[in-house]
Amino acid sequence: MEQQTKRLPAIFVGHGSPMIALEHNALTETYKELGQTILGRFGRPKAILMISAHWYTRGTLVQSAEKPRQVYDMYGFPQELYELSYKPAGHAGLTHAVQDLLGDSVAVDDSWGIDHGAWSILTHIFPQADIPVVQLSVNGLLSEAASYALGEKLAVLRERGYLIMGSGNVVHNLGAVEWENEHGSLAADRFDAFIKDAIEKRDDAKVLAFRRHPDAAYAVPTPDHFLPLLYILGAARKEQPYVFNNVRNLGSMALTGYAFGL
Repeated sequence: MEQQTKRLPAIFVGHGSPMIALEHNALTETYKELGQTILGRFGRPKAILMISAHWYTRGTLVQSAEKPRQVYDMYGFPQELYELSYKPAGHAGLTHAVQDLLGDSVAVDDSWGIDHGAWSILTHIFPQADIPVVQLSVNGLLSEAASYALGEKLAVLRERGYLIMGSGNVVHNLGAVEWENEHGSLAADRFDAFIKDAIEKRDDAKVLAFRRHPDAAYAVPTPDHFLPLLYILGAARKEQPYVFNNVRNLGSMALTGYAFGL
């Protein structure tokens, strides 16, 4: 992870099951190392713009709350998970910067909060919760190309002291989960490898056209978890990726992450 630029990174993190928040394993150790690398090379970000798959909306929304609430947007998990507290402050400066960049195409909305797509990974990456977080919704009305273009508009935030982070999964099919499978299905492996190869070559057009892949309907039955990756690719300005947690589990989940600008 050699430093290539003074711009803060743009990062896509595969978050998998919410239980990752309570786990301590090779995956979470990589999250921890990622946070330490960012702090060591760039100092503390002014704030994080988090694009979480779990705030999937009709339109582009951004938070402005001074103290956004923690959202436990998952069901049927151990009580310990609902007792985990991760409550960073909001950041008015970042909210206003997003509004300036996106204009009338974004609206302020504080009905949501910091959801598990964000806090389940941030609790390992920045465990002190001392870096403000502003969530930006995933706009389900945008095409793949428009999602990428929105990320391009946000890229300048990296030069202003803000970290841009997307949280989702390259492969995310809840209907095909294999609870006893510690690895990925053949279809998950194929699709994840296809996306990884395209990103490493920075063939972003191939990623945008992911639906042409024969395993796309299995890997991305709904776009919510995949689209954050496109926002990050757009914000990454053709930089080469650092690939981390290149694994699949539960059959139909991919945890592969991509960091740009480290």
